[in-house]
Amino acid sequence: MESKEKELTFEVALSKLEAVVESMESGEIPLDELLQKFEAGNKLLKTCETRLKDAELKIEKLKKERTGVSFSPFKSEGETSS
Repeated sequence: MESKEKELTFEVALSKLEAVVESMESGEIPLDELLQKFEAGNKLLKTCETRLKDAELKIEKLKKERTGVSFSPFKSEGETSS
């Protein structure tokens, strides 16, 4: 994933994806632009899927730790140490 997509929140990525789909469905754009939008939509879809998977993993981790008090910072697969 490009760094630009890594910075997007789920909500922003989903909103942009919806806009891409809407413009593609209009049927009023040339084929070249349609292909570019399709590629952009695929990147946004991957971003959304990654954000949802990260949230699911965090929820599962919190459920498992609910009985104890051993919370640790959550890092997604895409994050690197600073």
